[in-house]
Amino acid sequence: MKTILLIEDNQEVRENSAEILELANYKVLQADNGKTGIELAQKMLPDLIICDIMMPVLDGYGVIHLLSKNETTAGIPFIFLTAKTERSDFRKGMELGADDYITKPFDDVELLNAVEGRLKKSEIIKTKFDKSSEGLNKFLDEVRSLEELKKLFNERKIKKFKKKDIIFSEGNTPNYLYFLNKGKAKSVKLHEYGKELIINLIAEGDFFGYVPLLENGEYAETVECLEDSEVILIPKEDFYNLIYNNASVMKKFIKMLSNDVVDKEEQLIKLAYSSVRKRTAEALIMLEDRYKKNNEKNFSISIAREDLANIVGTATESLIRTLGEFKEDKLLEIKGSNITLLDSEKLKKLKL
Repeated sequence: MKTILLIEDNQEVRENSAEILELANYKVLQADNGKTGIELAQKMLPDLIICDIMMPVLDGYGVIHLLSKNETTAGIPFIFLTAKTERSDFRKGMELGADDYITKPFDDVELLNAVEGRLKKSEIIKTKFDKSSEGLNKFLDEVRSLEELKKLFNERKIKKFKKKDIIFSEGNTPNYLYFLNKGKAKSVKLHEYGKELIINLIAEGDFFGYVPLLENGEYAETVECLEDSEVILIPKEDFYNLIYNNASVMKKFIKMLSNDVVDKEEQLIKLAYSSVRKRTAEALIMLEDRYKKNNEKNFSISIAREDLANIVGTATESLIRTLGEFKEDKLLEIKGSNITLLDSEKLKKLKL
């Protein structure tokens, strides 16, 4: 049974709406003001929130603003219930993250249709799909059922790249959202003197290239294939159509963007304060986390020493010397360009 939080200061409207929803087999939580509503939302984590705008103590705009700042409540579908019908009011609510509006007065069918539609979309976004072309296609099949997204991904471009091929370059204007269907890739930042720093590793099932699309800017990095790869190209118009018509998807990409910022901050701190040994160990663990297969006992990867040095942020000679020390400590094996981790736990706990 789905749980709905109804925040409404008018007792008659609140009780009548709750009765309609309960008859439709929903569990309804009731709050008579915004402050109580936030407390219930954080405690009970409902499947959907219906909230009036004009309320005492804390209005609806304040409710959605505060809930959107909390990671546990930010993704809950949110419907405004209001008598305000000015276009500016609708725009303000949607900018704050509202998924829908129901204007007063309304009938039971209108209320139930809005609730069912938003819950259905929420379930689609929450579904965990495999990181593969089959998983992506399943996701796309689901979103095709939504009226406003029927045209999305109908004619996707699939492009094959060879090892060392450039997918896109720093300074270029973005035209696509990318999905890595097969292979491995790296995201690099180039210094003015040609020095390269790898700032991200891209694995099968990852979306990439979305940051400049969200910011309406140019690529700030270059993406190069680490091995032969297959990439699905999603036109930016279709990407915009998806995120602007579905607040949950927009929030997902914003969260991915936030995680990218945090990861880069941590990387800079490690470059500044960690030893080469510590950074090398962390780079190997990161590679394992990104690329290890479920049935693989000891993670193994073939990677150019220059690429690994650019992940660590050190000279290639220093990296090779450090790998030699790890080999002597029986933390890994080296055969040509191939590195096999023998003791990941010790690498994780390496202090210096």
